[in-house]
Amino acid sequence: MSKTPRIPRNTMNDHSNEWAKKRRDYLTEQTGTELPHTGYYSIDPKALPGNIENFIGVVQMPVGIAGPMLVNGEHAKGYFHVPLATTEGTLVASYSRGMRVVNECGGVNTTVVEQFMQRAPAFIFDNARQAREFGSWIDTHFEQIKHVAESTTRIGKLMHIMQWSVSKTRYLRFNYTTGDAAGQNMVGKATLAACEWICANYPGNCEYLLSGNMDTDKKHSQLNMLHSRGKRVIAEVVLKKDVLKKIMKVDTKMLAKATVLANTGALMAGAAYNGPHSANGLASLFIATGQDEANVVESHAGLLSHELLDNGDFYLSVTLPSLIVATYGGGTGLPTQKECLEIMDCYGQGKANKLAEIAAATVLAGDISLACAVIGGHWVSSHDKFGRNRD
Repeated sequence: MSKTPRIPRNTMNDHSNEWAKKRRDYLTEQTGTELPHTGYYSIDPKALPGNIENFIGVVQMPVGIAGPMLVNGEHAKGYFHVPLATTEGTLVASYSRGMRVVNECGGVNTTVVEQFMQRAPAFIFDNARQAREFGSWIDTHFEQIKHVAESTTRIGKLMHIMQWSVSKTRYLRFNYTTGDAAGQNMVGKATLAACEWICANYPGNCEYLLSGNMDTDKKHSQLNMLHSRGKRVIAEVVLKKDVLKKIMKVDTKMLAKATVLANTGALMAGAAYNGPHSANGLASLFIATGQDEANVVESHAGLLSHELLDNGDFYLSVTLPSLIVATYGGGTGLPTQKECLEIMDCYGQGKANKLAEIAAATVLAGDISLACAVIGGHWVSSHDKFGRNRD
């Protein structure tokens, strides 16, 4: 029986050019694939512990700039150039077109309503009455639990604990604020400390699982639509009928009718978002700025709302109830990602709400552009012109 191959590793100094090359050479030996582009990078591997294991190099993603876009936010104020990393032709051009429309209509108004990050342990008992009594004890001892959880972090603050009983299990959902970090690891550590304290001090017997899956980490859920995970952000614009007609060749009345049809279709399909394509802009922005790309699953969910006004103008808004973005920690400090954040003045502490407002405004601009492209009949033709790699 042949020996199973082993990826080269060095437990003392694994994040180095030397060991990255050894792994590339190993892959060439095992697969026959040369890696000249993957192995060409400007990042210092010493900066990568905590971001990657078994480092071999980089995947280079094209980055384009959309905009500028006028945002009238509470945190993002002024014109912003938005970096979008994508391999989909037409995407950057489409978002830029939507941004031109909102600029001529006075910009996008943005509001961060609330923000939480969760960890949701499940506590198991012998019967339902014990589980109910445990829930009452949690309410009574919230301040002690809060103190223990917050002792593990400088930034995280435990705001409240939601509870549900199912059979003989009590599901808890710890809700934290996490500053400018996304905070999943932060709240996991804090909740573990809290659960250990609970088990040590609760007068009855209890056992727990740190995540009972009601935090719905990196999964869409209706719970997150109602009780925000990440930031609940709203972006609004009033589209002037003359501007829409001039730039998009679309009448606002037709846009209103098409939006009703699209809402019904999304309802029938059970879609997580009823607008045209929130995930497109968010995924491209996430990759460019070092966000956890899996959070697009939660972040793209939301509601597109509209109203045809009496004067023929068109009110449109995007509500993203679970937008998870960070400007500090994680991948945001890596060289190219940091540069993309700095383009928008969104790197570092105190900038996460600003980035959230820009992200929501970007989604709104992209939805305007795609909706009008479908109505105007140039959706397919634009992709044929800009989106086909014929090599």
